[in-house]
Amino acid sequence: MSKLICQRTVVPAAHKSVIYQLFLRAFTPEGTLNAASELLPHLAELGIDIVYLCPICAHDPDENPDFWSDRQKASGCNNPKNPYRISDYYHVEPEYGTDDDLKRFIRRAHGLGMKVMLDLVYFHCGPTAALIDEHPDFVMRNEDGSIINGQWHFPKLNFDNPALREYLFDNMVYYVNDFNADGYRTDVGDGIPLDFWKEARRRLDKINPDLIMLNEGFSAASMVNAFDVLYGFHWASTLRNMLLSGKPVSTLSTTWLEDRERLPEGALMTRHYDNHDLASDDYGHRFERVLDKRQIDNVIIMNMTMDGVPLLYNGDEIGDGRRHSLFASPALNPGFTIDWAQALTERGQDRLALVTELIALRHGEELLTEGDMALVPTAEPEKVFAFRRFSDYEDGQIFVFVSFCKEPVKCAVEAEIDDFAAATILSRGGNLSFENGRPVLELLPYGALIVRA
Repeated sequence: MSKLICQRTVVPAAHKSVIYQLFLRAFTPEGTLNAASELLPHLAELGIDIVYLCPICAHDPDENPDFWSDRQKASGCNNPKNPYRISDYYHVEPEYGTDDDLKRFIRRAHGLGMKVMLDLVYFHCGPTAALIDEHPDFVMRNEDGSIINGQWHFPKLNFDNPALREYLFDNMVYYVNDFNADGYRTDVGDGIPLDFWKEARRRLDKINPDLIMLNEGFSAASMVNAFDVLYGFHWASTLRNMLLSGKPVSTLSTTWLEDRERLPEGALMTRHYDNHDLASDDYGHRFERVLDKRQIDNVIIMNMTMDGVPLLYNGDEIGDGRRHSLFASPALNPGFTIDWAQALTERGQDRLALVTELIALRHGEELLTEGDMALVPTAEPEKVFAFRRFSDYEDGQIFVFVSFCKEPVKCAVEAEIDDFAAATILSRGGNLSFENGRPVLELLPYGALIVRA
């Protein structure tokens, strides 16, 4: 089978950006747009380019647990309002604020030099959604007229109905024209017909060709002419299997090669290790609580320097490890929010400095945003993940080495590196020396090294 070719140029802002996923319920104790807006300068100081807001549309308040997701019931929050169960696509959830609050949030982000991406939930809607009463044929139905619910027990939208498609096209245009949204992440994007997304992209490009489209899915075909970025669940899952389940470091290389082979040339995916779903499902066992901090630091170092688009989740930049939940509202379930006091600790300060340094490095080095990537063989592939960034148009290369071993590592590196040209960009317990002209890598436990050569 021939390899797919992207038929549209990826929006430049996509591959040059760092995305911050902001889940309002966990971001501040208030859980509102106005409270989050007060922390936007913090994100701008980090160097964040795109703020991705989890769904802001009005949540369905239906209290019948038969129409709650299994995760919603298991959370113990006893809150009917699920951000991914929409009741009104044209208004902001009152828990978060008003439509005007969203407009002010986006204006402030723009004033600080950041874009804002919204989350579209079009696979399903809430059981009491306004569109069901107004347009009964907008949801899928059985022959007896009963509504067909999807895997999360919510009504599935009927994409066989052209009128439903027009309703959603208008909804996407509405937030771009009236709120100045800069793009969309599409929830369960692969569960929606691809021709819908292609037509949506065609219409949105007429309004603003710089809008960024991020698909939560695995479809290579979606990257051909509908989306700029795929949501990197494959990469995140591999990271978690390695760190939590004892899978070897070489699985990172395997996953990277699989994705490189599967996706169109130049296709991008987010590089993240945490998100609203993963944090919610981890309960009290989030990464920051169960892993050595240096392991997480190394994941961030990798994600910030690899191909793709780095994505940070609520509080990653300060090492927050509190329990978050999709289903915990500050009013009903206080305490499920970022522990911002963590930013004042030594651990939090170190993480903050590292993230800020890496974002600045990414912004300052075209090889990290425009360049290609290749794996670098070492004598310890089960302990060290190594790669290089390079370009036919830029001089030099950038080499990245990270160890996920709790013991020191010394190994040969199979790469052409000039002893006299090599310069350390970042070292966290790492050093590159030369024996008989060949590079030798030395890393302390969980060490990391970035070298320009």
